Amino acid sequence: MRRALVTAAALLSLTACAGLPGTAAPGPTVTVTVTAAASPVSPPTGPARSSPPSSPTGTRSGGRAKPTPSEKYTDAARPVVAPGGRKCPDHPTPACTGLPPGTKLRKMEPNDGPAYRVRKAGTVLDGVHITQDLLIAADNVKILNSRIDGGIMAEFDGRHYVYSVADTTIGPEKGCLTAPAVGAANYTVERVLIRGHADGFRDSGDSIVIKDSYARLCAEPGRNYSDGLQTYNAGRGLLLDHTTLDMRGVVAHNSPIFFNDKPDGTRDVTITNNLVMGGNFTIQLHNIHGRLVVQNNRVVDRTWEFAPVSGDCLDTIRWANNHIVTIDAHYRVTSIVRPLTCNGD
Repeated sequence: MRRALVTAAALLSLTACAGLPGTAAPGPTVTVTVTAAASPVSPPTGPARSSPPSSPTGTRSGGRAKPTPSEKYTDAARPVVAPGGRKCPDHPTPACTGLPPGTKLRKMEPNDGPAYRVRKAGTVLDGVHITQDLLIAADNVKILNSRIDGGIMAEFDGRHYVYSVADTTIGPEKGCLTAPAVGAANYTVERVLIRGHADGFRDSGDSIVIKDSYARLCAEPGRNYSDGLQTYNAGRGLLLDHTTLDMRGVVAHNSPIFFNDKPDGTRDVTITNNLVMGGNFTIQLHNIHGRLVVQNNRVVDRTWEFAPVSGDCLDTIRWANNHIVTIDAHYRVTSIVRPLTCNGD
């Protein structure tokens, strides 16, 4: 099964690996319990717009925003508050995502080849250490306060199972795995830290919610290429909100945000409040249908190879208040360089 997971992911995308952040210390009691099944994840909702709002920081259909001098960053910060009193004042970092320090973990022995498989609906994995991949073959599984050294796969026999992950570290301390860390549909992620994966999140179906999370991508040239969030046979309803995707220093790369699926693929996408950096194009937005909201995102200045954005700049995009910025060593935004337009100016 491990081989199948890695092989499938390798066919879907290639990725890349640079330095990894510090890891959380192992540490509360690991519990494996079964609870009543939760409701399936619903697609993110929001008002659809036929045209983008008029705004000094928004862009319409590839329009150009005049660059402005650097200025002090004045946007209201949106802190992340995690269990155990961990906080981030601005965007997510390793300090407020992933396994809470001091959590006592119980190692889960593999039960499906080298992997651990969940077969019972409503299972809660709280405070566990899974040393390989986690395979989910039941609905409404929850992973909390845990460490997974491989990735999470929840697609079997043509079906995507519903699951959620919070306050969990995903990926090995060393090395770079080709398989995505989290995939591929019907999942909700909050305050997750991803390390040691070429691909962070995979979108291959409906109903995906990614919030308040952090991913430091990697790659091994000749073996994989890196994407932070990548679509592949995507579906309807994705929310990427207030998440940090760092691809700086990754030599073999695509994009931190990579939407370039089949022409009739992805529908109804909301990308808001994220901090992204690196890649050939930091944000790629192609072949998206239905509602597309791209608002309040920050791209770190001079971290891209070709341009900050490559997109289908259609009138249907709700594009507003996106900026190129500078940050400090703790991912805090220090200045606005200029407004970011959909055509990448």
